[in-house]
Amino acid sequence: MRGLSSYGLYVLGLSLALPLHQLVAAQDLEIEEIVDDDTAGFTDEILEKAIAHPIFEPYSGSVSPGAFFEQFTDGWRDHWKASNAKKETAAGGEEFSYIGRWSVEEAKVFKGLTGDKGLVVKDKAAHHAISAKFPQPIDNTDNTLVVQYEVKLQNGLDCGGAYLKLLTDEANLHEEEFSDKTSYQIMFGPDRCGSTNKVHFIVRRKSPLTGEYEEKHLIGTPHMVTDKLTNLYTLIIKPDQTYEIRINGDIKKAGSLIESLDFQPAFSPPLTIADPDDVKPEDWVDLKTIPDPEQAVKPDDWDEDAPFMIPDPEAVKPEDWDESIEEVIPDPEAEKPEDWDDEEDGEWISPVISNPECVDHGCGPWEAPMIENMNFKGKWIQPEIPNPDYIGPWSPREIPNPNYYNDTKPANLEPIGAVGFELWTMSNDILFDNIYVGHSIEEAETIGNATYAEKIIYEMQEEVASRPKVDDPSAEPSLWDQFKEDPINFLIYQAEIFYTFFKRDPIFAVKQYPETAAAFGVIIVSILGLLFGTIVTIFGAAKQAEKKSTDANDATAEPVAAAASGSSGAAAGTTEAKKRTAKN
Repeated sequence: MRGLSSYGLYVLGLSLALPLHQLVAAQDLEIEEIVDDDTAGFTDEILEKAIAHPIFEPYSGSVSPGAFFEQFTDGWRDHWKASNAKKETAAGGEEFSYIGRWSVEEAKVFKGLTGDKGLVVKDKAAHHAISAKFPQPIDNTDNTLVVQYEVKLQNGLDCGGAYLKLLTDEANLHEEEFSDKTSYQIMFGPDRCGSTNKVHFIVRRKSPLTGEYEEKHLIGTPHMVTDKLTNLYTLIIKPDQTYEIRINGDIKKAGSLIESLDFQPAFSPPLTIADPDDVKPEDWVDLKTIPDPEQAVKPDDWDEDAPFMIPDPEAVKPEDWDESIEEVIPDPEAEKPEDWDDEEDGEWISPVISNPECVDHGCGPWEAPMIENMNFKGKWIQPEIPNPDYIGPWSPREIPNPNYYNDTKPANLEPIGAVGFELWTMSNDILFDNIYVGHSIEEAETIGNATYAEKIIYEMQEEVASRPKVDDPSAEPSLWDQFKEDPINFLIYQAEIFYTFFKRDPIFAVKQYPETAAAFGVIIVSILGLLFGTIVTIFGAAKQAEKKSTDANDATAEPVAAAASGSSGAAAGTTEAKKRTAKN
């Protein structure tokens, strides 16, 4: 953790080194393409921690016609448009403007490739909105839809979103300012604030009966990744009405769009609903029990005032109990402090200690110990009996739902005309890159392997290189010292770090964290050894039981053999026993 903190100070120093006009400028919301000199103002000691980063090369593979792919290379300005819209509150009284600035720049924290730029949220506690219109609308009718993009939380994410929206293709798209009121088809991506930590998947669906839109929220969404490395988020919607959510290539959630348990509300409304005009009859009895009419009066012998505990009537004061001696006495060695002022501090009273004369017996007034009162009954309550008129719980009758329709193909979205980010966040420097919207899972995987997979290795290496050196006075303690200081949290932290890197690249994780890898190996071997030992023990116990059974059968035969040996053997045994008795 100290390594991450040190690097966080590095980034903070870099941001302070930027020209002041870049930090306070620009209510005009122009998108800036910033190229910073990350080395300005830093010592050689800090710079020598840097590692070699390969030069970024744009993706050279082909992209299917009609698909959208953005790497924020030259020409990105031609289709990205920042919003200056006003954002009204639900009450309609207060307004907010989308004043948050956007920039296209290289990562400042754990850079992967030199020259690799992304779209960056620049301001804290501000509303941001920006969108890019597609060259032609994307129609997902009876087709697969794949949405994939990278998110890099360079300053973490305390409270805010990092999700994108696929905007509905409409006649006024981009003629009006992009805002939270803009119609969209899909909302997908990470969001975090307080206890909320999720990857949103929301489908905005239009009712064919009423024409009104309703947001269908995925239930049980996966958690987002909160580290400062690049993370790849992928959403796949298939024509068989299923979906997948992947994070860094791993499937984190999958299911059916038409499964009512997966989305709230469901894509198809219920067939029936409770009749809003149905009223419970006045004579409906839904009380299971009633007071027993035959026991309506408290019994005469019921004493509500009887205490729960009473002194034990059979208890007797011990003979050595001395009531004339106090159990505690003033401490004879205590002295009034010299600076004690009776007028200001009050009368000084010596502290008390246990009376040393009462070590072996009781002292002070003797009281019998308390026991439960056998006659205690508490407050009388009239007994209950089953209600003979009980009918059961009442519920309104079900009637056909007038708003029912069967949405058999929710994967068939309306045409999509643009992609946009409409966010509010308390964290800045969130970086987005390599945005893909298309119909091919294989194409998205190929792009991810050529972009995300290339940079993440160098980001992980830089994360390791950013840690203080061992001979640095500010270096973190040795692993043993960290373990001794807080064993539980140390083991949890090491396991989490190793598991995070192991999922991305097992070989890299083992090389960078050999101690943790070895510990996991020892645990696995120990578990296997324990299981093997248990099996051997069970097998040995069975063998031993079999042997005891055999010995018992042999022992049964011995008396017969002894009897057949004759009385001479018995006499000899008796004579020998007499000799031992005489000797004793």
